[in-house]
Amino acid sequence: MLVDAETETGPGAPETVHRRRDRLPFGGLEVLAAGLIVILVARPWLTDALAAPWLQRWTVVFVSVIVQALPFLVFGVVLSAVIAVFVPPSFFARVLPRNDALAVPVAGAAGAVLPGCECASVPVAGAFIRRGVTPAAALAFLLSAPAINPIVLISTAVAFPGRPDFVAARFGASLLAAVVMGWLWLRLGRADWLKPPARPHTEGDSKAAAFWASCRHDIMHAGGFLVVGGAAAATLNAVVPERWITAVADRPVLSVVVLALLAVVLSICSEADAFVAASLTQFSLTARLAFLVVGPMVDIKLVAMQTGVFGKSFAARFAPATFVVAVASAAIVGTVVL
Repeated sequence: MLVDAETETGPGAPETVHRRRDRLPFGGLEVLAAGLIVILVARPWLTDALAAPWLQRWTVVFVSVIVQALPFLVFGVVLSAVIAVFVPPSFFARVLPRNDALAVPVAGAAGAVLPGCECASVPVAGAFIRRGVTPAAALAFLLSAPAINPIVLISTAVAFPGRPDFVAARFGASLLAAVVMGWLWLRLGRADWLKPPARPHTEGDSKAAAFWASCRHDIMHAGGFLVVGGAAAATLNAVVPERWITAVADRPVLSVVVLALLAVVLSICSEADAFVAASLTQFSLTARLAFLVVGPMVDIKLVAMQTGVFGKSFAARFAPATFVVAVASAAIVGTVVL
């Protein structure tokens, strides 16, 4: 710890006491030098290790996932910031039907015109509820917006070339799950389960400052999860024994559930998750569809955000129900369409 020098003065005061700044015995340059020495000493071992076939395969899968997904992630983050900063929530409140049951599918379909990741959908849905939108419609929008917006569908088409049926299946299964959850909340939801969303604090920033702050936050947050997802996909392809993956992939029901749970754990941004799903070639299209339907609706970061915005009682009921509905929707649509 660095301590400033202190001096005691005055009549009868003891002799001046100097506390010298404590200095670390090494700095950044020393750390860099030590690292280079370690690399030079371990070079023969590193060369053999990096030449291992499994590591080369891991690197190829990881880099391909990141390189293909990153442009869509950046584009989605920028559009999400534009919507969040420049489009008022009252706009959507005005265009929704007054009938609650009809407002749910309309709000769900509105997610197709609002590019953005799931991180942005939670505060936007909270703003809708504050502006008087029925909670069932706001929740349908919360689930559909990150799953069926144009950026997500385009990235899915790029990740699965020549499979327009898969893009249509993702759109249909995601919209079905969002609308069903909205209607379920309209029928079974209770007001005391949903904490009124708090009004956000305003710092007086300009729209330009708010836009760049939103971009920086989202790209750092979503980018980290993309790296984790790419590493997990590469590990499944290169490290996990093929017979293990085959044993799971050969069981249709088990493979759907396993990839759905994997989507919850990985928490990949919806603009990039299609490239991770495309790399899981051992699994059926229906199982990979479940991965893509569940991920934007139920994952670790989303549950945490929903708890913070809407309360624990809401998240404890809404997240498990959404998982079941999303898996069922993916299984039904995948069986019919794919």
